[in-house]
Amino acid sequence: MDHQTIQAKTGLEARRRFRENDYRGQTSGVAPGYVQGNLAILPADLAADFHRFCHLNPKPCPLLGSSDPGDPHIPALGADLDIRADLPLYRIWRNGEMVEEVPDITTHWRDDLVAFVLGCSFSFEEALIDNGIPLRHIENGTNVPMWRTSIQTAPAGPFRGPMVVSMRPMKPADAIRAIQVTTRFSAVHGAPVHIGLPEEIGIADITKPDYGDAVEVKPGELPVFWACGVTPQAVIVEIKPEFCITHAPGSMLVTDLKNSHLATL
Repeated sequence: MDHQTIQAKTGLEARRRFRENDYRGQTSGVAPGYVQGNLAILPADLAADFHRFCHLNPKPCPLLGSSDPGDPHIPALGADLDIRADLPLYRIWRNGEMVEEVPDITTHWRDDLVAFVLGCSFSFEEALIDNGIPLRHIENGTNVPMWRTSIQTAPAGPFRGPMVVSMRPMKPADAIRAIQVTTRFSAVHGAPVHIGLPEEIGIADITKPDYGDAVEVKPGELPVFWACGVTPQAVIVEIKPEFCITHAPGSMLVTDLKNSHLATL
């Protein structure tokens, strides 16, 4: 993955840059202050069950917005937003297998498709940094590491499967502060779901993430795990829908919403 991040002052500016297909990298740090979202696009006959799946699993799948069938626009999330072209990189899935990564899905779009946008941990990362908590993947200029876990999601219709988590190594005092900070961001995964002992949630090797890039956990640090919006991709592998589209991990939709409006008091 391209780890050079573009600079944009607003979500709209970022989307227009992505629409030009001149960047296919991750979006952490793009358009600071603006909410980013994970993407899952499904045929309309699966949409009601997936909507219920999100409500039953608000930690990994906090729903920010969805489209009408066949409509690639979600006005509540952004002006001049075209879900077919406004992410750096998409994944095309057929029968549970990722068959292609593309920078534009216009030729794959269908009249029966419904787009769901889920909250992303990139939003609470700004709050962590503002509280003086260093984030190693950002310091390294890499994507956050993510794993499929033994934690099972609550099923809805055909949707079921493992929760995916993202991890950030922290000193114990920073981990405590991170819990306090991210608890206020329930719209973008909220507080961690696990701290330390990765083997207890089915992670055999902390140096080998299933998605993203590995980061070092140094002596005296704890791995801190948050529920992750890549969870639908793990579910897709489990249930094998005939066709669906997601974002490539780390390559998000940048919306017009502001991170500061997500926090609860």
